Amino acid sequence: MSCINNEKFFKTLEQLIEQNGITLDRPKGTSHPRFPDLIYPIDYGYINGTTSQDGSGIDLIRGTADNFKVVGVICSLDTVKKDSEIKVLFNCTEENIKTAMMMFNNDFLRGILFRRDNLNC
Repeated sequence: MSCINNEKFFKTLEQLIEQNGITLDRPKGTSHPRFPDLIYPIDYGYINGTTSQDGSGIDLIRGTADNFKVVGVICSLDTVKKDSEIKVLFNCTEENIKTAMMMFNNDFLRGILFRRDNLNC
């Protein structure tokens, strides 16, 4: 099996962000629209002009790093909606990544992290 250049995947995500922009429809500190007790611990939104499995934009978590870099993706399984999605980790510090992983590992969600810096062939 040949090696796939994983860097191109992350650069393509950065190009989508640069070309289309992002919308943060759930800023840090706001409540989830269907679960008001769930408070977002980090900025959450989507990449404009994209479509994900659920019909809305590709999900994005924006961290607090001062750069323009996708550092990884979380692949999540939702046992309530019975679906899977990716969550793009953009401008995230190590602490932001830990926060995001806690967000997507609870009673209803399971997430696995694919880090950009650990996927090089």
